[in-house]
Amino acid sequence: MNPVKALEKHGQAIWLDFLARGFIAKGDLKKLIETDGVKGVTSNPSIFEKAIGATDEYDGAIGEALKKGDRSVGDLYETLAVEDIQNAADVLRPVYDKLEHRDGFVSLEVSPYLALDPKGTLAEAERLWRAVGRENLMIKVPATREGLPAIKQLVSKGISVNVTLLFSQKVYVQVAEAYIAGLEALIASGGDPAHVASVASFFISRIDSAVDAALDDKIAKANDPSEKERLEELKGQVAITNAKLAYQDYKRLFSGDRWAKLEACGAKPQRLLWASTGTKNKAYSDVLYIEELIGPDTVNTVPPATLDAFRDHGKPKDSLEKDIDDARAVIKGLASAGVSLDAITDKLVTEGVQLFADAFDKLLGAVAFKRETVLAGRVGKQTLSLPGELGNSVKQQTEAWRSAGKIRKIWARDEAVWTDHDEAKWLGWLHAPSVAKTKLTEYQDFAKWVKSQGFTDAVVLGMGGSSLGPEVIAETFPRQDGFPKLHVLDSTDPAQVRALEASVKLDSTLFIVSSKSGGTTEPNVMKAYFFARVTEAIGADQAGRHFVAVTDPGSSMEKVATEQKFAKIFHGDPTIGGRYSVLSPFGLVPAAAAGLDIAKLLDTTLAMVRSCGTDVPPQQNPAVQLGLVMGCAGLAGRDKVTITSSKAIADFGAWAEQLIAESTGKEGKGLIPIDGEP
Repeated sequence: MNPVKALEKHGQAIWLDFLARGFIAKGDLKKLIETDGVKGVTSNPSIFEKAIGATDEYDGAIGEALKKGDRSVGDLYETLAVEDIQNAADVLRPVYDKLEHRDGFVSLEVSPYLALDPKGTLAEAERLWRAVGRENLMIKVPATREGLPAIKQLVSKGISVNVTLLFSQKVYVQVAEAYIAGLEALIASGGDPAHVASVASFFISRIDSAVDAALDDKIAKANDPSEKERLEELKGQVAITNAKLAYQDYKRLFSGDRWAKLEACGAKPQRLLWASTGTKNKAYSDVLYIEELIGPDTVNTVPPATLDAFRDHGKPKDSLEKDIDDARAVIKGLASAGVSLDAITDKLVTEGVQLFADAFDKLLGAVAFKRETVLAGRVGKQTLSLPGELGNSVKQQTEAWRSAGKIRKIWARDEAVWTDHDEAKWLGWLHAPSVAKTKLTEYQDFAKWVKSQGFTDAVVLGMGGSSLGPEVIAETFPRQDGFPKLHVLDSTDPAQVRALEASVKLDSTLFIVSSKSGGTTEPNVMKAYFFARVTEAIGADQAGRHFVAVTDPGSSMEKVATEQKFAKIFHGDPTIGGRYSVLSPFGLVPAAAAGLDIAKLLDTTLAMVRSCGTDVPPQQNPAVQLGLVMGCAGLAGRDKVTITSSKAIADFGAWAEQLIAESTGKEGKGLIPIDGEP
């Protein structure tokens, strides 16, 4: 009999630790279900990364998804993953039904970035559960200290959970308790536990790898030959021993009066699942972690190569409850050798979280590359040419940023990325384009109003950073048919004021008064001057209709604009500094007044935002790469940034110059930008 299929007689289910679109579509998964009795599938970031990054089988799906509209890298990945999970769940549904909901599951992992975030884990798990919409789904949640509350909450909501990254017997007991408590809460709220299932995934081979390394260190330092022999005998024993003793805990936890009450309501025990069962040490049998861990009501999730090996030469046997006293002796022997299993398992959890995050970075990097390829021509590309030493420095910093998750921290407004002082309150620009998108109708209605008034000119009255963005718009885009010509006055120099006044018709000019605080002297002086001149030209009762204000909520400018009956008042975002405000009302109100297509402007911007988003790793993130190049070059003494712009966007340089100078010129440090260097 097929050794894999024979495991059914021993009460063990085999799940496949692999998932790919073609594997499902070509019927390979269905074949394994029929021939080997495979009863489940698990997925993880590494599996998806290999499937998406190393093959072209997802290229068409990515292209089709992007035809429906540009998507973020994270959204693209999730779309692909959800489809694969749904398809696998559908293939396994007959198993699920035949075994009365006791098996036939597919697992999908919450983002590894949330491993230490219980609220985030809970929210994403619930969202993924709804998105997949299959009863035979299990949501994978790591067995971190922060993950335990999420496990209980999810089970209490009727969501099946695969608890992953388990190494410690002590933590396993806590996981089982969380599952049981979740079932009790579910039943207490009137829920039906019959459709809830869970597995507790013990990682096997990683324990032996870590313990063996510690034992090798002890062996190298030991002088007594008998001691060396004793330590050598412990190698390759601890992972299996640890699992056997955990199984004894399982039998105890899922028996007795407390469990009997839950079982009477239809609850199913949380099975132990052996994960990471591909042998890493070539000195050990390639089927070691299957043959030695066979027992009733357990699951072994195996990679394809290990499955093939067991099918070829595996020997099914009841092994999980053999030699339990010897297993306890192994653990005691390890402790007497001065090796702490608790310390090793704690470290393995921390490393496991990081490894999963690393794999997720690679996965998102692969999706980012595919997205960029499909969107070629629609999203601007950046080319960097770096000399060796600078290139190496940027490469090192790129990896440092990736491993520290700094992009995610920036998007989460974590001020610790800077000075850990007050930067968080000035990061509204990160979300300015998406916020503006929600207010698109307001800008479009304003543009229609401007056009209907027949204004020939629109003048921005402002100073400093908030006026440079509109000036680029005014100088770059041609005048739009039916809309006023856009001007920017950011000086109180009398000659410039007179020149601007002479170039417009006051009775057909719209004035856009821009002042964040509302108390800045220059915009107030310019507003007062032109309000008086317009009043002289068309009368006090009509003057207000030629003015709009862009200012932060509650400012003195808002009060003046209300008193003088300005046509419109637009509120800025107090968390956006002036020089970053072009994608807030300070830039978009002038753009709308000039008749620019705000929808197209924002869509183009958001495409680049997605290229630079929280889910795009540093290597593929053009914003981070540009920043690292400038930062590393500055630290190496290359502190001049020269800007050469093509004629069509010549005014961009002055704006970028101010952005760089004012943003990096702090505490006696900074980069020196030079616009239009010959």
